[in-house]
Amino acid sequence: MSIRNKYENELNLVFNKLVKMCHEAELAIEKSINALKTQNADLAKEVMADDKNVDGLEREIEQDCLKILLLEHPVAGDFREVSAALKMITDLERIADQAADISEITLQFKGEKFIKKPEHIELMAKLVIGMVKDGVLSYINRDLDTARGLDKRDDKVDELFETIKTDLIELIKQNSANADQAILFMMIAKYLERIGDHAVNIAQWVIFSVTGVHEEGAT
Repeated sequence: MSIRNKYENELNLVFNKLVKMCHEAELAIEKSINALKTQNADLAKEVMADDKNVDGLEREIEQDCLKILLLEHPVAGDFREVSAALKMITDLERIADQAADISEITLQFKGEKFIKKPEHIELMAKLVIGMVKDGVLSYINRDLDTARGLDKRDDKVDELFETIKTDLIELIKQNSANADQAILFMMIAKYLERIGDHAVNIAQWVIFSVTGVHEEGAT
């Protein structure tokens, strides 16, 4: 086996684990919102417990990438590709953490009737799940158009956050007793907004891996 083929085989293993990690993160967001909608405490606790699966994948991918860097000595574009994967797994791990945080907040509702249906929160979740998935796929497919499009999609997430905030402030004005739930809903919306930001980070690392340009905003 040539050095090039060996490198490509090892990178494909990283790709496969990245797809799995991405799926776990998407599932965590989906489950956390379902737990919120249905006030399912058991499902919320499941999301919190499953966070360790994403942590484990992060460690595996990190070890695989470091092994490639140390043993294969990739140069130029290959080096950027591996470096980008190392950055992306940090964002995916944080996304899963934030899904677990949403589930932890869900438990604080304690089965009480909602002051409003979380429709905008559900829409935010749907948008960020799509963004996370497309961010990782754009890396694997070296798809710059999709990666560059995530920034505008994040604008819609930000708009929804502002809508939620305005609605909740109005509910507090109507009745101060709504404040406790309003704060919980606001925290959940904020976590979803951060997930959108992490998806944009992933996209920016994709652009870096393909072009070598580290665009402003990647962290």
